Amino acid sequence: MADYKKEAAKAALGLIKQGHTIGLGAGSTVAHLIDLVKQNRNLVETVTFVSSSFKTNNYLVESGLNVQSPLLINKLDVYFDGCDQFDSQLNALKSGGGIHTAEKILAAMAKEFILMGDEGKSVPKLNAVYPLVIEILPLALQMVKDRLDKEFPDAEVKLRMSNQKDGALISENGNFLADIYFAELPDLQDLNSRVKMMPGIVEHSLFYKMAAKAIIAGETGVKIIEACDL
Repeated sequence: MADYKKEAAKAALGLIKQGHTIGLGAGSTVAHLIDLVKQNRNLVETVTFVSSSFKTNNYLVESGLNVQSPLLINKLDVYFDGCDQFDSQLNALKSGGGIHTAEKILAAMAKEFILMGDEGKSVPKLNAVYPLVIEILPLALQMVKDRLDKEFPDAEVKLRMSNQKDGALISENGNFLADIYFAELPDLQDLNSRVKMMPGIVEHSLFYKMAAKAIIAGETGVKIIEACDL
């Protein structure tokens, strides 16, 4: 059986040029892309990588690639990342890793933010299968939960808990993470602005109108979808 994520990574490799500064997110497609870069001496010697993921950053270092801290970078040529879902307008939901704040910062730095993955990630319209993840300042936790209950009465808000220690799961920024489970996903533009503007919420995991392209692989081959074509 074909590894569609690896096929998507092969297509992504063709978009990386000598001298580029490349941002990477997390996940198996990103790991495949790193493995492919390692086999290209010209890219190994000339490309600089920045990552929003602790795990990816470690893998880049282990792979002997040039790694830079995001603190020292203000622009990227391309930012590659996966997602849980993306729709026909390339709006994406990224819920699993809980590092969406860093991912959005790197995506915003990039000339192009490109989604990668298998064709199962592509849906005509985002739905409520995956939660919206929010990062919350600790002092605002109760206020945010109360505000969300009022603004989205049909949704369920669950604070992420650690499975290896007693207590809440803490983000790399020292904040709480919570999942919002909707019965039906609200209008994306409205959801993006209402949640983003709520005091105490650092960021959320809806990437609204941020991606320029999506690389997807499936039974019919690899497709590169551009936002301007939609």
